[in-house]
Amino acid sequence: MKPSEVISFAKENGAKMVDLKFSDLPGMWQHLSIPVSQLTEEAFENGFGFDGSSVRGWRNINESDMIIMPDPTAAQMDPFMEVPTLSIICDIVLPDTLEAYNRDPRQIAKRALNYLKSTGIADTAYFGPEAEFFIFDDIRYDQTSYGGFYQVDSEEATWNSGREEGGSNLGYKPRHKEGYFPALPSDKLQDIRTEICLELEKIGIPVERHHHEVATAGQGEINFRFDTILNSADNVMWFKYIVKNVANRHGKTATFMPKPIFGENGSGMNTHMSLWKDGEPLFAGDKYAGLSETALHFIGGILKHAPSLCAFTNPSTNSYKRLVPGFEAPVKLAYSYKNRSAALRIPNSGPNPKAKRIEFRTPDPSANPYLAFAALLMAGIDGIQNKINPGDPLDKDIYGLSPEEAALVPSVPASLEEAIHNITKDHEFLIKGDVFSEDMVSAWTVYKKEKEIIPLQQRPVPYEFYLYYDL
Repeated sequence: MKPSEVISFAKENGAKMVDLKFSDLPGMWQHLSIPVSQLTEEAFENGFGFDGSSVRGWRNINESDMIIMPDPTAAQMDPFMEVPTLSIICDIVLPDTLEAYNRDPRQIAKRALNYLKSTGIADTAYFGPEAEFFIFDDIRYDQTSYGGFYQVDSEEATWNSGREEGGSNLGYKPRHKEGYFPALPSDKLQDIRTEICLELEKIGIPVERHHHEVATAGQGEINFRFDTILNSADNVMWFKYIVKNVANRHGKTATFMPKPIFGENGSGMNTHMSLWKDGEPLFAGDKYAGLSETALHFIGGILKHAPSLCAFTNPSTNSYKRLVPGFEAPVKLAYSYKNRSAALRIPNSGPNPKAKRIEFRTPDPSANPYLAFAALLMAGIDGIQNKINPGDPLDKDIYGLSPEEAALVPSVPASLEEAIHNITKDHEFLIKGDVFSEDMVSAWTVYKKEKEIIPLQQRPVPYEFYLYYDL
């Protein structure tokens, strides 16, 4: 929509307030609200001022003035606010020049697409993320200098099969790793997931399917249609917002934390990708698995830079509780046709060249989608530009490799600290075309070290008492 059309859309829907949303550095929506009378066509040109020093990973207090700039193409009626409210996803710019702020994740995704176009390789990058999640009935956690704990619970959790529940415990609880995907009454979240789908459809995000996922205790997956890099990242932000708020509407709580339950499958965000030019797909060809040479080089770029990419695609310390060799998430940096044990899979998408794509299965939904998608695109572009050979495919059950065979296949990092170390050494491919900046990469690494890695290293965890208290 154009600015004038957004204003008309707000009036037609009875909006009384406008909510301006933007992503902070870690990937959580922030917002401020204005009366609808303040939304003028000039506002789309000049934006609204705010304090950027209070946003995680952003400006210092001595340079805190920033501008939030509404994007007229990203306006929707908010599904959850009691007062009719128009929600607009915004970009962040500097007040003196209105230039894009180099740490604004959404602007980085835009620059990645512009860089792709400037190379002449392609003009469109499609992304199709599959962000899994858990819906719990209860979550409790605390951390002090003298103690710490967490506890999650769900009515359908198998650990509650022996609990007195006033006659409601009738034995239909998915066993460990058997949540994929029994019908009602074992699947107790069918209607909530359906409600999430309907809310997504209302704001124009086409849903393909939904189902219970492998884990007990409320793991779910909802697939929505792929889109361009920016739209897809916006859709992930809307998706998380809707999942959390629909769960909250029912007195439940949703999380995209990659590994909230020990011994169960974690939540991934398998990400499908393809490049197009002049309306034609570039990944279909006559090479391995029906791929083109361009697609193979794109794969080569992702595999080469994967140890660094994980700093953005798997950006939490909890991410590496899921990325453990021998368990459900693929950690071996190999590519393979139809093979879900490889980090990079080529789906069996049939003979239609428009469906040809690749799937990177390592990412998880704690990622900021703007940064993760931009980094993946830049790695793929680097692979194409430098004709990076991905090597031979690995058409085996990689989980079943002997220790000797497995040792020959590179792996993703074992910790966030290792991933951050890798990105400090290997990020030249990201700063091409000024897509990422040295300042942004530095800010990301400092934030992750100071706010997540070191604080976690300093704190004892309950399992350490189990292991070491009586030594």
